[in-house]
This record gives sequence, structure tokens and C-alpha cells, in this order.
Amino acid sequence: MEIRIGVTYTPKEIEIDMADDVSGDKLVEQISASVGEEGSMLWLTDKKGRRVGIPTAKLAYIEIGAPRSDRRVGFSPAVSTTSP
Repeated sequence: MEIRIGVTYTPKEIEIDMADDVSGDKLVEQISASVGEEGSMLWLTDKKGRRVGIPTAKLAYIEIGAPRSDRRVGFSPAVSTTSP
């Protein structure tokens, strides 16, 4: 599952690749609980075990993507350039 976080006063997004077994609903609950607390940090752990902390006062938006197994990248089929 991929998460994109917008932070105020910066054009860059924070992208975190979460483990595929993370529940989107539980993640939303965790985010909602931390945003309601003044001066708190939102701590997330990516699939490699690294922890990322973002001050909740600086959050602009959070986009939660689908688990990786649901995402597909496709390419057009190869076209033969040889003559018959």
C-alpha cells in the first residue's frame, strides 16, 4: 500500500510504501486519532521497517492508495519489425 502525504509550505510529497497487509481502515483511524491531538506526530512504519514521523500540524493531505497487488502497470505488446 502506498501513502502520499502533503506537507504545508513545501511542494514535495512524502511517499511511504507500506506493507501489503496493512489495513486501510485501521490506518485511517490511526491518522484521524493523531490529527486530533495538538502538537502530536504521525508515525508510520514502511515495509522495510523504517519509521517516518510527520508533525500533524504540518499535514496538508494524505492519500492512501490500494495494496500493490491491485495495481497493474501495462505495456503495449511488442510489435515485430521483421518482414515475412
